[in-house]
Amino acid sequence: MEEEVLLQDDDVEGSWTLLSWLASCLMVFGGALPYVPQYQEIQRSNNSEGFSTRVCLVLLIANILRIFFWIGKQFELTLLLQSVVMILAMFAMLHLCCMVQNTNRVSTKQHRLSDLDFRYFWKWSAFEDYLLFCFGFTVLCAVVTLLLLDSAVFVETLGSLAVMFEAMLGLPQLLQNFQNHSTKGMSVKMVLLWMAGDVFKTTYFVINESPTQFTICGSVQILIDVAILLQVLFYSQDTRAKLG
Repeated sequence: MEEEVLLQDDDVEGSWTLLSWLASCLMVFGGALPYVPQYQEIQRSNNSEGFSTRVCLVLLIANILRIFFWIGKQFELTLLLQSVVMILAMFAMLHLCCMVQNTNRVSTKQHRLSDLDFRYFWKWSAFEDYLLFCFGFTVLCAVVTLLLLDSAVFVETLGSLAVMFEAMLGLPQLLQNFQNHSTKGMSVKMVLLWMAGDVFKTTYFVINESPTQFTICGSVQILIDVAILLQVLFYSQDTRAKLG
């Protein structure tokens, strides 16, 4: 009887370990999955106007800051790996958007980071400029973190900034939809996956007792996801026709 109980305990422990491993894998790669349908939509239509590249800016800054937050306060390794995967995914999105925009550009005028023209910030023509900006931002963060790493206040502030930027993930898309009075070109699948991912990761943060900043971030993201989905309904042809 005791042997049977031990075997059952081992089975339960093994199942829990497997579920925990699967949840960790989903956390690492799940954040990048919503961008697959948007990537495919841009490739199919050869048009990137419906996607706000400022989403990439927000996520790049948030995840670079999160990496330095991890250096100061080592939380789950899963969240560190998630940041690395997300940075690579955002570079892939920016690379595609640059290629599509350069193909469709009528004017020969190029906007470069070296122009130092704030009007065209994050609207550069060359993918290399986005890489250069992120490299400079990373170096700046590294220097400041090295100097202030012993300060608990700095480390907590760094974490708060990281999650604050991540919480604003959907805001650029929300504002672009409002400005265009349309969600055309935006992948609804992407937003639905955002929502599913945000609900999952917020639950993950609560269960794993992650730093409070992460839970607050996830909750704000869910609210913005809902707002974008409401825009999809409001800006649809049928809804607009009913409202006159």
